[in-house]
Amino acid sequence: MEVLQEKKEEEQREEEELKAFQASAKLQDLEVKVPTEQICVPSDVPGFDWSSIDTSQLPSSYKTNSLKEKKLLRIADHFLQQYTYLCPDRKPLFLHPVNECGVEKFVSTTVRPTLLPYTELYHWDGCASFVSDYLTMEPLKSPITLPSSLYSPTTILKYQRGNCFDFSVLLCSMLIGAGYDAYCVHGYATREICTLDETLELCPLLRKPQERQVPKKGMKKSNKYKIKPPPDLQSKFELQQESRKKAETEAAQKSEEREEEVTEVEKPGRDPLHGLRVHAWVLILSGKREVPETFFINPFTGNSHSTMDEHFLGIESIWNHRNYWVNMQDCWNGCKDLIFDLGDAVCWEVMLSGSNKPVQLLPDAEEEEELSDRDMDDMQEKEVEDMSSDMPPSWVAPIQISPRQFETRCSQGRKVILYKKAKLESWAPYLCGNGLVKRLTIYADLDCTEIVEVREWFKNREDMLDMREINKQTQLTTECFSPGHFLGLRAHTYMSLEPDTERTMEFYNEARVDGLQKRVENANEMTEYFLGRDDFLHVRHMEFGKRGKKIHLAGTRTDIYSRPIVKIKECFHRNLEKPADEDVAERIFLITEEMIHLTYHLKDKYITASKKDFFKAVERDKEGNEIVMTPEMCITYQAGSSEHDKKPLRLYKLLQELTEEEKQLKKQVQQAEAEVLNILKIRENEETAVKLSVSIYNTERNEKRRQQYEAMKNTTEDGIPGQEEQDLDYLAPFLIRIGHREKMTKGQALRIRDDCLTDFKHHLIDKANIIQAHFEKAVEELQKKSQWFQENQNQLSAEEEDDFLTHYSETMFHIHILVLRLNREKQTAPQKYLALQEKLRKDPRLAEHLSHA
Repeated sequence: MEVLQEKKEEEQREEEELKAFQASAKLQDLEVKVPTEQICVPSDVPGFDWSSIDTSQLPSSYKTNSLKEKKLLRIADHFLQQYTYLCPDRKPLFLHPVNECGVEKFVSTTVRPTLLPYTELYHWDGCASFVSDYLTMEPLKSPITLPSSLYSPTTILKYQRGNCFDFSVLLCSMLIGAGYDAYCVHGYATREICTLDETLELCPLLRKPQERQVPKKGMKKSNKYKIKPPPDLQSKFELQQESRKKAETEAAQKSEEREEEVTEVEKPGRDPLHGLRVHAWVLILSGKREVPETFFINPFTGNSHSTMDEHFLGIESIWNHRNYWVNMQDCWNGCKDLIFDLGDAVCWEVMLSGSNKPVQLLPDAEEEEELSDRDMDDMQEKEVEDMSSDMPPSWVAPIQISPRQFETRCSQGRKVILYKKAKLESWAPYLCGNGLVKRLTIYADLDCTEIVEVREWFKNREDMLDMREINKQTQLTTECFSPGHFLGLRAHTYMSLEPDTERTMEFYNEARVDGLQKRVENANEMTEYFLGRDDFLHVRHMEFGKRGKKIHLAGTRTDIYSRPIVKIKECFHRNLEKPADEDVAERIFLITEEMIHLTYHLKDKYITASKKDFFKAVERDKEGNEIVMTPEMCITYQAGSSEHDKKPLRLYKLLQELTEEEKQLKKQVQQAEAEVLNILKIRENEETAVKLSVSIYNTERNEKRRQQYEAMKNTTEDGIPGQEEQDLDYLAPFLIRIGHREKMTKGQALRIRDDCLTDFKHHLIDKANIIQAHFEKAVEELQKKSQWFQENQNQLSAEEEDDFLTHYSETMFHIHILVLRLNREKQTAPQKYLALQEKLRKDPRLAEHLSHA
């Protein structure tokens, strides 16, 4: 048997060697066929000719090499010769490709660490998402060979396109600038990663947390010594439950088998270049920025991946702005078994031996063994000093991204990503007139032909609409609103904006006086849910008949067709300040039957609640007088007592109160109907004429605010010392008093100077007092308007509220300008006074007498 096993093993080895030989023999044929392979590039992205770019305006560092760079290139060539001699079977290294000017540059000097002034780019996920959105992916000319060039991140940002190496260098530069221990990686990945093919990946917006797998119950072992229970004592209900559980488990098993079959069908086909496709990505080591675990970032998608991910098949080398490391570990199992300790000379071969191992934090070490912050800073400074002698500074110009570029993101402001049974579209803010920034379309099939659901996200809308979800199968639409809508809307679910259709409206109850949280309505019923009310009301249910004639309700903005109210039911929470048998839990008003049912809360240790039923049928005696109250008009049940309430006066007063409350409830129900119709009308108007809000700090889009800002800027520049008009004779009013004499005495000159300075001082004080008076008047008017708005807020229309808010912001802006002018006058008044005093001293008409004064 052992001999047969050895023969089988030898045969298997021979077959594997033969397959490897055949694969190496066909490698050249594959290189020829590779350019015709289809790559997943968006169809709306036009081709680009890199040879036509303008390099005349680039800095000199792009076109020449310094002495340090030339020395580094010689070191790299010598390192490459040794590496090729010692590892003849390894692929060539990516060391010094040419840049956009045709000059060889070492890859480490192409990395330019930069911290950009945007809070979103202070974290790795923000940097990765920006790079993946801003740049357009270009595939390598040959998927199994390295590119011949590597352009600077500034050029890549300018033209918004690049291959995986361009993506990685830009992302690595931003991550290092943000404080991460990041590296560019040259390695190998699967076809889906290299070609940006996400058609078999689930959209990140649809991913759910993995459900825990319930272990299957095994068969119980029989025990012959165990006394079996009599068969008659077995519960039939338990048997039914067990059979139901078995049926559920079998159905779950069948569904799992179907899912496995579907996944088998949806698996990608065999890739003839598996393991040979060149790719570049980013590696982030643990330690800095409190990164707990080393991970990868795919620059094409901006997603993070574990180092154990099967999509990454091997690493040739990594580099950052300080050094270059070659991986000496075996990648037969992908990147799963790799050790990312760059100080290990066995695992990683470093090119510049003068540099030390990168300083990493030790999260699991004891506090006594950890390095202090001062020692860490000293080690980092020494490392930088060591590297300054070996690695020249980056030849790349500073990386800059304007606010408009950061906001626009995608090429032409739009990006489309195809996922498994889904399509994700993204737009730049303000590009779409309705504020649309993201749309997710979910399909039922892999060919993306049958739409199941559409989800849309919005920004900068004045109606505060945040998200809309449309189910194409049920035609159900759900709209979600951010806080701030003047109607207090939180969500609106409907099938049509027409009245008398099923809908659900959710509100921000904190923003409403009545505490309404949700309202559910259809053609015949309406249910309202409340929260935090003083009267402990939490549910109100109404039933209607068919609509009648058209009426107009006072205090509403729209005419409605009245619906006869058939029934009103209210439910209350427990009020502990009242006895249980006097605290109403539920009351029902039967309008058409003229009946009122009261049900009270349960008392302790009771299983039935007290009740009262009122019948409002009015009877008349023989003389025609109304009999208001009779014993038959009220039926009571008191829990725990067999006696009925025999006080008709008390019941009469209660009936009067309920009758009055019934009238008020009818008005409230009609107002609720009118509010629903008003909301529908407003939402229809908002959708037909969508308005986008622009921040007052966004002077590029807000033309009105920009003009106000320029006006304020011009006013602040007025009155600066030294900008007075030169042709203004400030002594003319005072020289008239002495008759414009060519010669004057010393006393006259001193008196003219003092009068001029005194008059100018009073002028400055009066100017400041005038500004102060305008400021106090504006503040007083603003307080009055705010008080008026708070008192009449519920009665204002939408247009009146918009006019008030516009006028309010303009008044605030005017007050802001007055404060700036007042502060400016207080700060510049002494300077102006001293400047005039100096001019009077140098004036030729007074200089003779004031030169020694």
